[in-house]
Amino acid sequence: MNIRRFYAVLKARNYEFIRDKSALGWNFLFPILIVAGFAFAFSDDNIDLYKVGVYGELNKNTDTQHPFFDTRHIHFVTVDNLEKSIVKVERHQLDMLFDLGQRRYWINSQSPSGYILERVFSGSQPDMRGATQASAPAAMQFQKTQVTGEEIRYVDWLLPGVLAMNIMFSALFGVGYVIVRYRKNGVLKRLKATPLSAGEFLCAQVISRLGLVMTITVIVFIGTSLLLDIPMYGSYLNLFLIFILGSISMISIGLLIAARTASEEFAGGVLNLISWPMMFLSGVWFSLEGIHPWLQKMALVFPLTHLINGARAIMLDGAGFVDILPYLVTLTIMSVLLLAIGAYTFRWE
Repeated sequence: MNIRRFYAVLKARNYEFIRDKSALGWNFLFPILIVAGFAFAFSDDNIDLYKVGVYGELNKNTDTQHPFFDTRHIHFVTVDNLEKSIVKVERHQLDMLFDLGQRRYWINSQSPSGYILERVFSGSQPDMRGATQASAPAAMQFQKTQVTGEEIRYVDWLLPGVLAMNIMFSALFGVGYVIVRYRKNGVLKRLKATPLSAGEFLCAQVISRLGLVMTITVIVFIGTSLLLDIPMYGSYLNLFLIFILGSISMISIGLLIAARTASEEFAGGVLNLISWPMMFLSGVWFSLEGIHPWLQKMALVFPLTHLINGARAIMLDGAGFVDILPYLVTLTIMSVLLLAIGAYTFRWE
């Protein structure tokens, strides 16, 4: 690879993007408007929503099952990891948590929803005709565990998803659509006549877009964090790392689509076909807990899912490098495969 040719293309692409004031402004303004809008929409602390985690299998056909689990208007969510679910109670992401095997439940002493649910739970005790609680059936008895922790607002939970979504759109359309436009306008045909190799051109496109995406992401993250007092429980270095790998995986998808496409209309359709299902099924706007298991498995195909889950684990749960390692490995494998296929299938014309 010739560094001078690579640098020349990289510099030209950066200048092209920076001089496009509308695109540059929109990349900064779009995520800030979304976060600010949702922060205002969900600023009411009196929203009546209840979510109860259940560790173990509920069998509502059993007569000894506690009647609380038949209560209407409460969303019971089956959880697989008890320790992580306890953290969610501390963060007010779960209003109450039950361990059916150990007959225990957890509430947050600072959660108004948890207080109401415990009153409902106590009031749903079956009529034992004067019997004391100690004489009640074992299946009806639960040991209380109280935890404390600061509330995680919806906007705190939303921010990692919005940043990842902005990365997705900027990477897909900033690489895929631009290269297709170059091909349609004959720019690639002219570059082919120069000593510039396909590898140098593609590397310049990837590095240019990665630098711009990460710069925008860092600025938006700092701005929204200061403006809305977003909590950060993990490492900034781990967060930066997973955003880099997530950006590369998104860029590689755009490169793969643009490898042979010559029509801007077709490229735009394919990019939208990929980006919108990815956005809705990757947990940007709502948690994937409680949706159909088939959709949860389908969401694992998208790199955006692993990017968002890893970023939220770092920011909200304080996950360390080992905890997010599965997300990092998955994003790395996806990036390498997609970049290799895109580079192999790339054509100038």
